[in-house]
Amino acid sequence: MAQSDPTDHALAAIASILDSVETSRESHKPAVTEQRPVAPPPLPVTHPPIEAHGYSRIGPGPMAAIRFKWTVRLDNGDYYVDETIGESSSPLVTGPLDRDAAIQLVDYRESEARRRFEQLKSEMTGRSADANSLSKATSAA
Repeated sequence: MAQSDPTDHALAAIASILDSVETSRESHKPAVTEQRPVAPPPLPVTHPPIEAHGYSRIGPGPMAAIRFKWTVRLDNGDYYVDETIGESSSPLVTGPLDRDAAIQLVDYRESEARRRFEQLKSEMTGRSADANSLSKATSAA
């Protein structure tokens, strides 16, 4: 394995992000339900209608242990979105929401996670390429 393997850098960055998320979640442990305004983009028109209860999306990432997952659940006529990291974390709950807002939130969060992951991956690849170019130029001199 190369000394400046971009995968190592990406995993280190993700681990530091995960540490800050875990620290943040630890300080908010008593409040599992978080109510905040949700303004994701409108759902595209699809046929047939999406079944909201159980609707879920999984974020990108190199390891299941740090992958985000968003799932809609129905509870007493209201919809809630459970957001987890990995398979054994306590969910961060958003709701109550109506059916469409819950689906939109799941799609929005997954889309944003994918965008951020691709941006991080691109940055890490760019830095690695720059570092390789610099080390080649330095060793050639």
